[in-house]
Amino acid sequence: MSIPVFGLGTFRLKDQIVKDSVTTALELGYRAIDTAQIYDNESAVGEAIVESGVARSEIFITTKIWIENLSTDALIESLKTSLDKLKTDYVDLTLIHWPSPNAAVSVAETMHALVKAKELGLTRQIGISNFTVALMQEAIDAVGAAEIATNQIELSPFLQNRKVVDFAHQNNIAITSYMTLAYGDALKDATIIKIAQNHNATPAQVVLAWALQLGYAVIPSSTKRTNLESNLLAQQLTLTADEMSQIAGLERDGRLVSPEGLAPDWD
Repeated sequence: MSIPVFGLGTFRLKDQIVKDSVTTALELGYRAIDTAQIYDNESAVGEAIVESGVARSEIFITTKIWIENLSTDALIESLKTSLDKLKTDYVDLTLIHWPSPNAAVSVAETMHALVKAKELGLTRQIGISNFTVALMQEAIDAVGAAEIATNQIELSPFLQNRKVVDFAHQNNIAITSYMTLAYGDALKDATIIKIAQNHNATPAQVVLAWALQLGYAVIPSSTKRTNLESNLLAQQLTLTADEMSQIAGLERDGRLVSPEGLAPDWD
């Protein structure tokens, strides 16, 4: 995988709250930070990174292009604005945040614009987010699967998105899981709690370890130092085949993120 497997998400965190989260995460050893234009926190994230004293070359920054900026004319300029806010000359990964509603801008146009941004040195890698199998095929047809570093999708024990995962893996495209803890609902599940007890681990560690063992990258967010530190330890937890099977059985098509006007026709 050409992207870090463990990072910090910043969705819904703004101003001093996101700055504190990023600062603490970097102190604890996180080296991948995920943000987006629509999060309205790129400036605060950038400030935290600069003030951390950690070398820019050691930090993997991901941002995502909002739907208003998906056209050829808008994408590169919007990415330059993001770089200014993030106080960096480049980001490591730039994603299409959501496919253009009603295909107002074609996947091909945006993918070609992302390739151009990469050629200009504005981003090291490019990818997609919230893409279905059909949309992934459009992206592959446009620029080739080798150009697509990841598809960042909602994925949790309750929404395992297997069609998208299988198609991505067939094309050697990595999966990044967001909402892995299902807004905390997965931490209350009896099966996951029992597995956590077996390992003297937290439910969050179990869920994150499950995703990591399946080969996904994860980007959990938190504002609490104890949780940020604890989540990192998921990388050291190994679940048994039976425990992995038990979690696989929790699938219930439990999608939590499907904004009206943005969501595609899900697989």
